[in-house]
Amino acid sequence: MATELFAFLAQYLTLSDEEKRTIIDLDIFHSFKKGAILLSEGERSEAEYFVMRGCLRRYYVIDGEEKTTAFYTEFESLSPQCVITKEPSKYYVACVEDSTLIVSKVSMEAEIFEKFPRFQRLCLLLSEDLLAKNQATLDDFKTSSPEQRYLNLLRARPDLAQRVPQHQLASYLGITPQSLSRIRKRIAEEVKA
Repeated sequence: MATELFAFLAQYLTLSDEEKRTIIDLDIFHSFKKGAILLSEGERSEAEYFVMRGCLRRYYVIDGEEKTTAFYTEFESLSPQCVITKEPSKYYVACVEDSTLIVSKVSMEAEIFEKFPRFQRLCLLLSEDLLAKNQATLDDFKTSSPEQRYLNLLRARPDLAQRVPQHQLASYLGITPQSLSRIRKRIAEEVKA
C-alpha cells in the first residue's frame, strides 16, 4: 500500500526517504469489511479517511430512509464535517466494499506538519482539488435532469455503476430505484437503435 500511496503523492511532490519512513511508521493503513460503519450519526470523531482500495459511502437517515450524498473511491479523501466542527456527526460513513484506508487523526497531522512543513502545502493542494471536484459535482446535480445526472455519472465515474448497489446509486442521484431502472432501460434502447 505504501508504494501506491507514494506513487500518488509523487504527482504533487517528491518525498525524501525520511518522509517515506515517517509515513510508514505511522501505521495508518487499515482494512475494513464491506458494510463496516466508520462513523454514525451523533458520534464525534477525529478520524479522517483516504481510500487506497474500496469504496465508502456518506449518507443521512431521514425519516427512516437512507439518503446517499457521496461515494469515495481510490485516492479520494473524506474529512467528516464533525472532525472540523467538533460537533456530533449528522451523517453516516460506511464501506460499500471491503476497503483499505489510510486513517489519520488531526493530532497526527499536526505532528507531521511540525516535522515536515511542506506536507501542509500538499494537504492544501489536495483540499483544493477536492473542493473543485465537489463544486462541479454539486453544480451538475443542481442543473441536470435525473437522466442527465446518470449520464454525467457514467461519464465521470463509470465504475460506480458496477460497484454500488442500485438503490444506493439511485439515492445518490436523487431518484427512486424504479426511476433509475427506467432510465437505464431507455438508455439501453437508444443505444440499440
